[in-house]
Amino acid sequence: MREVTDEEAARFREHGWALLPRLVEPDYVAGLRERALARLAGRRGRFRNGYVDRAFGQDRDIARHDEAFAALALSPSLGRGAVRLLTGVEAVRLQVTNLLVKEPAAGDGHGATAFHQDFPWMPMDRSAMLTVWLALDDVPADMGALRFYSGSHRYGTLGRSFVRDGDDALADHPWLETLELSEPLDLAAGDATVHSALVVHGAPENRRDRPRLSFTATYFDAAALYTGAPYGQTDGLGLKVNEPFDHPWFPVVPTA
Repeated sequence: MREVTDEEAARFREHGWALLPRLVEPDYVAGLRERALARLAGRRGRFRNGYVDRAFGQDRDIARHDEAFAALALSPSLGRGAVRLLTGVEAVRLQVTNLLVKEPAAGDGHGATAFHQDFPWMPMDRSAMLTVWLALDDVPADMGALRFYSGSHRYGTLGRSFVRDGDDALADHPWLETLELSEPLDLAAGDATVHSALVVHGAPENRRDRPRLSFTATYFDAAALYTGAPYGQTDGLGLKVNEPFDHPWFPVVPTA
């Protein structure tokens, strides 16, 4: 795995997202893809109830169940990259990992991913948070690669999406369309995008005949404090309000 460059960090800070070509070596990604397919065997297409489930399937916290994905998510290279990308952050914690699948739209597949921000759901007291989205296979643009409204991270928290029909960020904030929408991206296996938890992003339907496979790892400022806001991942963990996220599920990522 390579290091994040200064130029990529500058683009991230300006636009709220950046493309990281060949972030992970293709041979390693090929192994992850095989592990992902084995794990998803017999489970794909099972969830279609919630608004998120209609857009993509997810195997949450995959790094807690698979050592290869854990090794990637907790690698010092990613730790250093996240610190470099997030302004004023000295260390990061791993918030969540996901194995994502977007089935072809034809038939009973997934639909488009509504434009949204990630942060409005979170129980952290600061928004220094980002997600690395790694293509586990080639993901041409018409397979549902992410798109971003560049600069939208500068406008703060814009509210939750995936709550009601039609509550995507564009419906609630039509002015977002005055911002630049990133060009459709063709990703090769091992390419990644990284986006701020405040940047508005979404994805079209998968128009190919095979599933879109990706792995995501989300990182946040290790100095962030728990607000106590209801959130499925943190409810019942015994975290203390106004204290750091000192829990095995939120490890500080090494940088050396």
